[in-house]
Amino acid sequence: MAEAEGAIASPCIRVCVVHPAARICVGCHRTIDEIAAWGQLDPAARAAIMAELPGRRALLRQRRGGRTGRAGG
Repeated sequence: MAEAEGAIASPCIRVCVVHPAARICVGCHRTIDEIAAWGQLDPAARAAIMAELPGRRALLRQRRGGRTGRAGG
């Protein structure tokens, strides 16, 4: 199904692993509830979530002790 013009695409990068402590996906940085509801959310709700993702990425980096790469990198 194509996204409507002006719609916000999913931030999913197909790395679907939930961080055990932070309880967010390490790929897209959304919560399980946000991922499940994404298709039903209006553009404003999606935009609000998208605005929070950079801060969540920083949270995961702090929890990993500052490492930024994948295993072996």
